Amino acid sequence: MEVKARGMTFDVSEGGPSDGDPVLLLHGFPQDSREFDLILPRLHEAGLRTYALDQRGYSPGARPTAVTAYRMSEVTDDAVAVLDALGIESAHVVGHDWGAQVGWQLAVHHPHRVRTLTAISVPHPRALLLALRVRPSQQARLAYFGLFRSRVAEKLLSARHSLALRLMLRPIGMRAEQYVAAMREPGRLTAALNWYRAFTSEQVAGLGVVTVPTTYVWSDQDGVVGLTAALRTRDWVRGDYQMVAMRGISHWVPEQAPRELADAVLARIGV
Repeated sequence: MEVKARGMTFDVSEGGPSDGDPVLLLHGFPQDSREFDLILPRLHEAGLRTYALDQRGYSPGARPTAVTAYRMSEVTDDAVAVLDALGIESAHVVGHDWGAQVGWQLAVHHPHRVRTLTAISVPHPRALLLALRVRPSQQARLAYFGLFRSRVAEKLLSARHSLALRLMLRPIGMRAEQYVAAMREPGRLTAALNWYRAFTSEQVAGLGVVTVPTTYVWSDQDGVVGLTAALRTRDWVRGDYQMVAMRGISHWVPEQAPRELADAVLARIGV
């Protein structure tokens, strides 16, 4: 369905019992809301109502051109506005990659809108900043950030039939093709990369503690986030907290380990 919010139109996939507790699902790069397709049946069977949002830049009707339009404050306000448009006072929030980043922002700045948070792959931003300061290995893991922010990123990621995107998503097999195809939409790849270009450490340097019940899901084969950032996330959660460590799983948890992730989400929600 289409949801009008903040003068834009967002694509939202809804499912599950109409009277179920609401769950807002927030995707990352280079995927979209379909990255949660494999966990949705379990959530629906548990009686939950899900809303998987194609975020700013991914929804064709919500694709501003200015880089500054993709700052964390803007994409976080999008999620709040979508909840408002849906008439949802508060929801369980599940986010992966950039979606996890938005989830942390929501939990800190809008805790009354977040019943629980399940953040996947990306840890609390303050924990990540700490790891960047003290672990050269974490700096190396995020070296791609500079490339994605560069002027040549679109050309590099599109070259040779989007070979780089396919290599990134290799752990999820043929499911990668749907995301590669979607990135051929006019303006979509640039909009997705603008999340990186708009980001600065100052946007998260003052982010406070999370007070809502929280689960952080980390996988030991994640090439983006190392163990230090994962473990130190605990320092920034004052609510009930659990870290779930997945063995042998890469960054693409929702599609590589959907059963285990669904278990973690349902345990956090308590159904």
